[in-house]
Amino acid sequence: MKNKKLIVWHNPRCRKSREGLRAAEAMAEAKGLTLEIRKYLDEPPKAGELKAVLRKSGMKADEILRNQEKIWKENFKGKTYSDDELIAIMSQYPKLIERPLVIYGDKAVLARPAENIKKLFE
Repeated sequence: MKNKKLIVWHNPRCRKSREGLRAAEAMAEAKGLTLEIRKYLDEPPKAGELKAVLRKSGMKADEILRNQEKIWKENFKGKTYSDDELIAIMSQYPKLIERPLVIYGDKAVLARPAENIKKLFE
């Protein structure tokens, strides 16, 4: 394996994120990988990082947007945004990023459900 690191963008307060992290820990152990946990609310991703993860996942920005969050409803709801604008908004307000995102090499998945992590190794 060329890449030995499994990266999880994690929010410890989120049940789904904790489930994804447990699945990532098990996968990392099974595959002999290093697990890197990024608490992205404490260390928000820059717009370029978000773009790279979206490219690796094949998803669009609105597919990882938490549009039920209070921040979204109060400030952005009802308006139309380009992918780049959504990426900038999520970079500024990382709570709007769906979690957990799991990255391995040139692939990334939204681990909702946690079983999606298996797609990184297909």
